[in-house]
Amino acid sequence: EMAALARSVLVTGSNRGIGLELVRQLAASPWPPQHIFATCRNPEGPRGKWTLHDPLELSSTLLFAPADTVNLPSIRGAVRAVGSHLKDQGSNLLINNAGVSSHATLRSLGSQEMLSAFATNVVGPLRVAKEFLPLLEKAAKGAGKEGLSCSRAAIINVSTKLGSIGLRLGVLEAPMYPYRASKAAQNMVTRCMAAELQDKGILCTAIHLGWVKTDMGTEKAPLTVEHSVRGILTVLASLSRDTSGAFLDWEGNSLPW
Repeated sequence: EMAALARSVLVTGSNRGIGLELVRQLAASPWPPQHIFATCRNPEGPRGKWTLHDPLELSSTLLFAPADTVNLPSIRGAVRAVGSHLKDQGSNLLINNAGVSSHATLRSLGSQEMLSAFATNVVGPLRVAKEFLPLLEKAAKGAGKEGLSCSRAAIINVSTKLGSIGLRLGVLEAPMYPYRASKAAQNMVTRCMAAELQDKGILCTAIHLGWVKTDMGTEKAPLTVEHSVRGILTVLASLSRDTSGAFLDWEGNSLPW
């Protein structure tokens, strides 16, 4: 008997690309979570791929909670909505997927672009995790499970190997200073949270999705969102205390920080 990845899952940045596909595959899985919370800034916005005819709208498991992850009142509103929907149960799995890219080079870089990448890619996931912490702690306590896993309580931060200081991949071809620096900082946040939260029963892991055909990855990318998300969901199901604080790719390989 297979079990759902988690009883409840929240995905930020779920209006397109990887976020939307995560929500789709979770909802369509043979053992779907009981509750899927899809959040994004502006579902009707020009870049949103949600439509009223989407089969997800008909799914009893799916709840849509608008949340701008750089806006604290907006995050708190989403926490309240999720909390009241779950009643006295906690929330098991938070996937911090909302993020921005930037192609700024050393010459073209402005401080505003740098600060804005940090606001979305570092401060955003950190604040979302901080505000959802009481719900995650409640889930960790109530799960009756030992060890660490996504089915108990977990924070997954979507990262990128372009943020790996060890790999320093393709800097000359794609300098991307704000993106790389903010993702390296986000990786440090993941490491720190993993250390701080493991005794509370909460797993925390960074995942690189691969170079994927999305608005961010463009059509040049070799990997489809479907393929990447299938891999990610398999990796998430396998996470344990050994991989809390790890930096893994969509196939489960370990990456250097």
